[in-house]
Amino acid sequence: MSDQQDEQAEQDFAEQVRELLAQDAYTIRPSPAPYPAIRRRGVVERRRRVAAAGAVLVTLAAMPVGAYAVAGGGDGGGSTATSPTPSVSAPVSPTPSPTPSGPGRPATDGQLLDGITFEQAADAVDQCIAYDEQHTLGPGDTGLGPADSYRIILAMKSTGDSNAPGDGMYVVAVKKDDRDGTRMICNIREGEAQGLNVGGGGSVPEAPAVVPDINGGKLYQQSFLDRGNWKLPFRWGVIGTFESSVAKVTVTYGGATSQAALDHGWFAASGVLNEQVTVAPRVKGYNADGKLVYDSDQDKTYEKTLP
Repeated sequence: MSDQQDEQAEQDFAEQVRELLAQDAYTIRPSPAPYPAIRRRGVVERRRRVAAAGAVLVTLAAMPVGAYAVAGGGDGGGSTATSPTPSVSAPVSPTPSPTPSGPGRPATDGQLLDGITFEQAADAVDQCIAYDEQHTLGPGDTGLGPADSYRIILAMKSTGDSNAPGDGMYVVAVKKDDRDGTRMICNIREGEAQGLNVGGGGSVPEAPAVVPDINGGKLYQQSFLDRGNWKLPFRWGVIGTFESSVAKVTVTYGGATSQAALDHGWFAASGVLNEQVTVAPRVKGYNADGKLVYDSDQDKTYEKTLP
């Protein structure tokens, strides 16, 4: 082959190589990125993430108050409960204002007599406090205090007499947790308070183990104007205080004996008379061994006969 032919062959080969390289370059060159499709996919992905985040917020808002937030634990891969966290959407309820309460109940149901309910007795205490405010308070007087500072120890029917005509009810209430504090005896007639006696206010030096109430006579006697001509049957009551060493108190009146209810340092006894009497109730106190530790017949300060 001549030199001219060889040169022509080389040129033809080089042309073929350039053509092949150009074809291969087009083959391996990446196609242009499909930008519209990628953009649509990105928008869809962002919307999906926003929707997912919204669902999480809705879930948190629906969690009940006191739900626990859980965080990852230690090496063991467990979870640790943190302090209860209330839902951010839970409304905060206002703290209710305290509701005033009435007097406390007696220690036994037997201290509410003649069908008188506790509600009726509690209402009577309210009336007595209002009566005191309207009729007896003077300048500087503090009054009896709120009803919820008292405990009812006796409620019973009251029999009208010449001094206070008309039947009604007596309610006796004492300051809570204070045996030597204020004691009220109130008479309710015709649906309203019409008489009030307030006593107490300090310990008596060298007092006996049992102390009958010095003003409790209105509960067990009728007016001296009706002496010898009482209205019968007659519901009576006797109240007073006792020391912690006393385990039992009895009251004998008109030939019948009643055991008193013991109520936080106060005693209350009751019965019904069916005959006229002239002798006051006899009060006795006993310790846990049954030993007599008080007898009103031996008490020089106790009035043993009726006026």
